Amino acid sequence: MTLVLPPRLTASAQSLRDAAHRRGLRSVQLRTFDVPAGLRADHLHAGPSFADVVAPLLGIAPLEAEPGWLTGLPRELTRREITLVAIGEAYELRRPAFIKSPNDKNIPAMIYTDGSRLPGPDAVDRQTPVLVSDIVDFTAEYRLHVLDAVVYAGSQYAKHGRLHLGPPSTDALAFGADLIAGYGHTLPSAIVVDIGLVDGHWAVIEANAAWASGAYVADPDLVLDVVLRAAGPTASVTARDRQFIRRPQLTAAL
Repeated sequence: MTLVLPPRLTASAQSLRDAAHRRGLRSVQLRTFDVPAGLRADHLHAGPSFADVVAPLLGIAPLEAEPGWLTGLPRELTRREITLVAIGEAYELRRPAFIKSPNDKNIPAMIYTDGSRLPGPDAVDRQTPVLVSDIVDFTAEYRLHVLDAVVYAGSQYAKHGRLHLGPPSTDALAFGADLIAGYGHTLPSAIVVDIGLVDGHWAVIEANAAWASGAYVADPDLVLDVVLRAAGPTASVTARDRQFIRRPQLTAAL
């Protein structure tokens, strides 16, 4: 099996590459987004832009959560109101909100004082979906790698909004397990879920594609298991996971 990597590697990608080599897998790091003639590969670990170009050419199916997944969770699990709207509608917002792309980085994830601060229609198609969220303060944040409805690996990555690496707490793992027990059927079989504390209560931050997510200090061998499932051969995708195969959104103005 071969793992395809992008031109620039993060420290997390390097650790996954090393874990793959220890397992006897081959890795190929492309110099550009161009796929060399004759290249065959089975898996991918990279950002969405790279995956959108490379994965279809190699027959790899990246899995991700539905864009509106967060909006389907009850308020007691999110601790905030979240809506999925077209960015053209978000332009009309006249209040501060946290706004981001559901599964991409095309719309920078940040607090916007109002909708006029978003990238304009000259840069983004008006139908591009965005998640609009109430502003909350996460005092601690954790990343959980999930495989087959089990919290497979995890790491703390932030405290009071600043990078803070460490093992996941027992309570974080317990909340993650309860979340997946109740809502794992709404996610692909391999996914990353970020959770955190808001006013002393656990809440879901977001779901991220495992093939595009950093591992922080989680066990890279366990994370690799999740990544391999999250972006593997299209022919191997189960019937359950087919609905979660990534379909890139239009982001450029038409």
